[in-house]
Amino acid sequence: MFRGKKYQDSAKQIDKNTQYEPAEGLALVCKTATAKFDETVELHVKLGVDSRHADQQVRGAIVLPHGTGKTVRVLVFAKGDKAEAAKAAGADYVGEMDLVEKIQKENWFDFDVVVASPDMMGVVGRLGKVLGPKGLMPSPKAGTVTPDVAKAVQEVKAGKIEYRLDKTNIIHCPIGKVSFGPEKLSENFAALMGAIIKAKPAAAKGQYIKSCTVAATMGPGVKVNGAKLA
Repeated sequence: MFRGKKYQDSAKQIDKNTQYEPAEGLALVCKTATAKFDETVELHVKLGVDSRHADQQVRGAIVLPHGTGKTVRVLVFAKGDKAEAAKAAGADYVGEMDLVEKIQKENWFDFDVVVASPDMMGVVGRLGKVLGPKGLMPSPKAGTVTPDVAKAVQEVKAGKIEYRLDKTNIIHCPIGKVSFGPEKLSENFAALMGAIIKAKPAAAKGQYIKSCTVAATMGPGVKVNGAKLA
């Protein structure tokens, strides 16, 4: 794969055979981020589980101490008092069948997170085929199906993220922006890793945390030691 000169220069500052301590690794990520925009820093964690088995799924949600640095657009399916509470909490879009039809007919996806009250799941279920593949389907496990939609909206706006295994047994999550600096990024890293470790399935055998890599949007990956938190 061809890499630009900036990327190659950045990569030279990182020892691929070294597993850095989180603070040191994140300092390197910030140092080697050379894009003209404020790059997102992502954590990629490979786990020693098999996502094909239901009893080895790893999924949950956590509010990062310093948020993600991203403005999140929240859509809420609710009615009555819950709808009003969601609007007051800062939801960007609130509705019922009107939003279902807009998504179905207009292929409209100008939102990042979907929250729903339990009584609306019969309606939201009609969107499973379009929301599911995009990772937007609300679920109780992620805290996005809840009677307290206002609280869910506030948490998402404050930097709540969902973590879940992909088909290759890796979790990919944003932990902030380069502008946060190593200290805040380290605190977000520790919070997310702590949640992933707590979520270890009872059926998981052997080494749970296989590898941890942090990287900025346009920068090279840096291997970090996440096992110490385990």
